[in-house]
Amino acid sequence: MLAHHQLELLAPARDADIGIEAINHGADAVYIGGPGFGARASAGNSVRDIERLCRHAHRFGARIFVAHNTILRDDELDDARRMAWDVYHAGADVLIVQDMGLLEIDLPPIQLHASTQTDIRTPQKARFLQDAGFSQMVLARELTLEQIRAIHAVIDPERCKLEFFIHGALCVAYSGQCYLSHAHTGRSANRGDCSQACRLPYHVTDSHNRFIAHDKHVLSMKDNNQSANLAALVDAGVRSFKIEGRYKDMGYVKNITAHYRTLLDRLIDDREASDLPLARASSGRTTFSFTPDPDQNFNREFTDYFVNGRKDDIGAFDSPKNPGQPIGWVTQVGPTWIELTCEQPQLVLHNGDGLCYFDLQKELVGVAVNRVEAAGRPGAWRVYPKDPIAGMRDLRKGTTLNRNRDMSWVRSLEKKSSDRRIGVWAVLAETPDGFSLELTDEDGHTARAAQAHPREAAREPERSAQQAREQLARFGTSIFEPLDIQLRLQGPWFLPASLVNTLRRDAVAALEETRLLGYVRPPRARPADPPTPYPEDTLSYLANVYNQKAHDFYARHGVKVIDAAYESHEEPGEVSLMITKHCVRWSMSLCPKQAKGVIGVKGTIKAEPLQLVNGKEKLTLRFDCKPCEMHVVGRIKQSVLNQRAREISEPRAVPLRFYRSRPARA
Repeated sequence: MLAHHQLELLAPARDADIGIEAINHGADAVYIGGPGFGARASAGNSVRDIERLCRHAHRFGARIFVAHNTILRDDELDDARRMAWDVYHAGADVLIVQDMGLLEIDLPPIQLHASTQTDIRTPQKARFLQDAGFSQMVLARELTLEQIRAIHAVIDPERCKLEFFIHGALCVAYSGQCYLSHAHTGRSANRGDCSQACRLPYHVTDSHNRFIAHDKHVLSMKDNNQSANLAALVDAGVRSFKIEGRYKDMGYVKNITAHYRTLLDRLIDDREASDLPLARASSGRTTFSFTPDPDQNFNREFTDYFVNGRKDDIGAFDSPKNPGQPIGWVTQVGPTWIELTCEQPQLVLHNGDGLCYFDLQKELVGVAVNRVEAAGRPGAWRVYPKDPIAGMRDLRKGTTLNRNRDMSWVRSLEKKSSDRRIGVWAVLAETPDGFSLELTDEDGHTARAAQAHPREAAREPERSAQQAREQLARFGTSIFEPLDIQLRLQGPWFLPASLVNTLRRDAVAALEETRLLGYVRPPRARPADPPTPYPEDTLSYLANVYNQKAHDFYARHGVKVIDAAYESHEEPGEVSLMITKHCVRWSMSLCPKQAKGVIGVKGTIKAEPLQLVNGKEKLTLRFDCKPCEMHVVGRIKQSVLNQRAREISEPRAVPLRFYRSRPARA
């Protein structure tokens, strides 16, 4: 019999309540911020809440990952160590790590996963991280299926699993390779406090100051959606499927988790008889009171990014906001109302809906709905906005209207919307002094409850047996559901409902306790000994080395020259503040590769630098055509340097300095 490959659906949680609902909606694992040091600065949670979430997840054999993935100063390492032990004692299964300094301190025996911030794009980097002791790694979002396969080919799948983002917001930069926020504001993305300069509008000009784009969000990407690529990702070697969104609300997590749970379950069922049989990574089946639909949540429209190669339409250049879905067009604009006709006559609008449209400058304009009325024709509605009509620029007859918030949908997800159950086999049997009920779940856990009770012959044996089965099947609000119920009785005994209910209640409680006692956290991997050499012997600021322990880690793995992280302010001149696979030239059909073979165009387009301008901010775009990458080049602001100078006057905040050139050989 072929071994089943477990597929893990990994959902985000801003807080423990959202994490619990992620589990209830089918997540095999949840990642969440702890009290500090997570890459989402305002999404922290107390140790008590981590413990509450872990206890619920472990009921289903699901795991909890704590994001511990910022780069750390030397004076923060001890606090980071204590937090790691705190969340371990609370029941956490995994630490997600960016800073290699953590591997040099006294961590608990908890499994380590390499954060997306570690920038894993090559087989060499992936193999090194596996040998350094990581059991799972989040690959760069920019990888193609071919590149994922190449990484999978060099790792040991028994030691290390590949994780990949399948849904949510996309950072335009390679994760961990963006310093734009810190350079302009002092807020570091690598320390969990990105200012999202990539979502701003920019003018794009060439070397002759000619406008190529005017007020466009040229660094803003559409949202990731790999719904159509799950089977291909499995075949390429991905085993953990990650949903982005530790800042997202409850409705988003419920809906998107349910969406991918449905798709993965379908794939698992379809592959049951294949050469690559699949299985869920946790227990239970989930049913939903709604039909999952990713279009219902905030999104900037969708792309599958580079999974199937470079495409032209990955950017949300007109707006970083949620454009929603087209529903109809304006037929009349009144002094306080708008009339519209819906393309689908059966579509219903609701008080509190969100509508929007693009003005003549292609900027998105929101229309918050206060009240709606049917307008007397099929599909016709009169909408009374909350804001004055006069402020809605370019709104006129014929304007296409989108809906980006459906209040009926929002309210449906504010209620209980899922049911996750673990299948059990139930056997009711006789004991010397009464009856017993044994429950065996789908994972092989068994629990038994017994009650002393006199045996009395039933007046209507068949009816009594049927009633007993019906009572045993009522698992109520527990996490179990019956797969099969057997009555192994030597006589046609009368089984009162009170007896059956007590047996079921006690057996369910015993089985829950057995499952929790039998839960085993994943083991910490042992690093290779002797240490595997790092693929390079020189590291620039791009390696994000921000403390002496991280420096020691790389030195121990053979690196000779180690520059300090950009946040140490040792790079005052122009440097790459962002490295990205997205190319503004390609997106605007100004790439020399696109011009190849085009008569009259070939040879006329050069990969010359471009300028990005936002107010007084100016950045240079440089193009590295061999790897097909773009660098956003600039320098750190003096105000940020001054801010740092004030900070280092504090006794605990000591700047880190490393060698800036290769030491002379002895």
